[in-house]
Amino acid sequence: MISLYQKMIEKLNMLADLPLLLFRLVLAYGFYSPAMMKLGNISGIADWFEGMGMPFPTLNAYLATYTEVAGFVLLILGFGTRIIAVPLMIVMLVAIQTVHWSNGFEAGNNGFEIPLYYLLMLFGLLVYGPGKISVDHFVKKYVMAKMG
Repeated sequence: MISLYQKMIEKLNMLADLPLLLFRLVLAYGFYSPAMMKLGNISGIADWFEGMGMPFPTLNAYLATYTEVAGFVLLILGFGTRIIAVPLMIVMLVAIQTVHWSNGFEAGNNGFEIPLYYLLMLFGLLVYGPGKISVDHFVKKYVMAKMG
């Protein structure tokens, strides 16, 4: 029984990078539409932010928009994953606080469920990195080969 369990673990370990790739792709897909919507109407987003009492609404509209656009591109590539995870986590925390918290947990009520899931996936990417199926991995491999 123990050897069967160990064989199963060995097989599962071969898939260790797949969840990291799937996290990145799901997050990139999730950030794409909001990023494009914001990009197409930054002044409207700034007005919305101002209506919520957010400080520096225009600056924050640009920061949120370009963080999500960069996040979409970088997450797909798996490039700078740990770096982009931090500002994306901040965007999620702000979204939870300003938009979703008062609606409760459930996604169906525009609650904080989905941004919380994004936050948790981003935290996983921050801690574990993008995995081997990423530009980051190939850059690291190239640099290590050049170093000797």
